[in-house]
Amino acid sequence: MRGFNRHGVWAIYRFEMARALRTIWQSLVTPVVTTALYFVVFGGAIGSRMQELDGVSYGSFIVPGLILMGTLQLSISNASIGIYFPKFTGTVYELLSAPVSAMEMVIGFVGAAATKSVALGLITLVTAMLFVEVPIAHPVLMFAMLVLTSIAFCLAGFIIGIWAKGFEQLSFVPSLIITPLTFLGGAFYTINMLPEPWRTVSLFNPVVYLISGFRWSFFGVGDVSIEVSLIALAAFLAVCLLAIGWIFRTGWRLKN
Repeated sequence: MRGFNRHGVWAIYRFEMARALRTIWQSLVTPVVTTALYFVVFGGAIGSRMQELDGVSYGSFIVPGLILMGTLQLSISNASIGIYFPKFTGTVYELLSAPVSAMEMVIGFVGAAATKSVALGLITLVTAMLFVEVPIAHPVLMFAMLVLTSIAFCLAGFIIGIWAKGFEQLSFVPSLIITPLTFLGGAFYTINMLPEPWRTVSLFNPVVYLISGFRWSFFGVGDVSIEVSLIALAAFLAVCLLAIGWIFRTGWRLKN
């Protein structure tokens, strides 16, 4: 049995990172400008008229949701485009015939996409600190959740890239599903502000648990308990891994 092909993984990872570095300035400037605009609109215009939420100023309260909103969108788009282009150009068959296992291929593609997403999240955090005070009660947990959330949604993006038959389908999930779920998942408010039955309905939104757990790592408060958030994140990771395992076993949308 051959060992882990680290050279193959590194080649895929380096290629994907090089693709991102070609647009490094856009990648850096976009989150900085976007974060600044959110704080001008939400933190300044709206935040000055709102009381504290769960003992946290509104400007600080929206930081975790703002970070995750950008991270989720970038994770899905980067990972989906990364695997879609080899399908589109036909080079995916070279990857499938190379001495690189399915696990190693996924590590290369998803690892590169997750690296870019984590970097975006940290850039957004640093930018937010220029506008408001952002206490981080549990920094290790905060970073761990950022990394795990990025990996989970990069895996989801990898699945979308394999499923998509065109560029329209690539943009369908991030724009029409992930963005609405993020806005309705408590990114800019706490779901405890909602009347019934809308608060109960919100609990069926999986993004609520991610944002709540991530916010808990900052302020020690959340819409649901941190244990439930971690279980939801682990379950989503497991589902994505099982789906990718099935795709490579059957060759669905890869070998036909």
